[in-house]
Amino acid sequence: MFEIGEKIIQVILFWLASEGLKVFAIIAGAWIFHKFGGIFIEKVVRKAVVSDHFLSKEAEKKREDTLTRVFSGTLRVLVWLIASMMALSSLGLNIGPIMAAAGIAGVAFGFGGQYLIRDVISGLFIIFENQYRVGDVVCFDKICGSVENITLRTTILRDLDGTVHHVPNGEIKIASNLSKDFAGINLNIGISYSSDLEKVIKTINQVGNEMAEDSKLKEFIIKPPQFLRVNDFADSSVIIKITGETKPLKQWEITGELRKRLKIAFDRDKIEIPFPQVVIHEVKE
Repeated sequence: MFEIGEKIIQVILFWLASEGLKVFAIIAGAWIFHKFGGIFIEKVVRKAVVSDHFLSKEAEKKREDTLTRVFSGTLRVLVWLIASMMALSSLGLNIGPIMAAAGIAGVAFGFGGQYLIRDVISGLFIIFENQYRVGDVVCFDKICGSVENITLRTTILRDLDGTVHHVPNGEIKIASNLSKDFAGINLNIGISYSSDLEKVIKTINQVGNEMAEDSKLKEFIIKPPQFLRVNDFADSSVIIKITGETKPLKQWEITGELRKRLKIAFDRDKIEIPFPQVVIHEVKE
């Protein structure tokens, strides 16, 4: 029994000294190539992407991060695929039939893989046209969320509820980017018909200018929120439109702060924000 165990150990040691070292070297080489290849790709992308003076540094970084992820992911698949074939060959397995089977499967897959090809081509256009990047907030039809990852085949979004959506790139007909270059403040607010319109305009513009001068907010505001026009005559109120511009992804924060300050200012200046009212006429007999 001891002799059998000794022979097994000898066989294992012999295999490790010959073929085992080759397999280990292949795996180690693939890991090193994958690790340093990703670093090399990142450095090349950082230098190769031409700076656009219309984009902020943050936007440029998002674009570079997106390209780095895509190229690194493609490299990772190729490296480990080639390493697997080399390791199987070193173990004495004939990879010829495997390659032939893969070729046949590829032909068969090609007849039904038009959707995959469409997704990949769409993914390439999304990336090189810089339609959106990792970290942007986008909407696809009825799905909106933050872009967590982009591959050649899919875009991964996470919405405000924390739900992750995997969207095939070929299915994206319209991509609405809510965080590219700048964002807009677009607020409608109702005031009473009895309000002094000139006083309302002055109060709104004053609040907007104060926000633009606030030390905590001014770095996020490009154009202060200001009165734009009387937008509509509703049943119980005059609808005022207020617009402005902010840094990307800051429009919701600034608009929320604007609503709060307008409520305080309207209360101070006796400007009424009406609620729906119903007038009932009593018929006298």
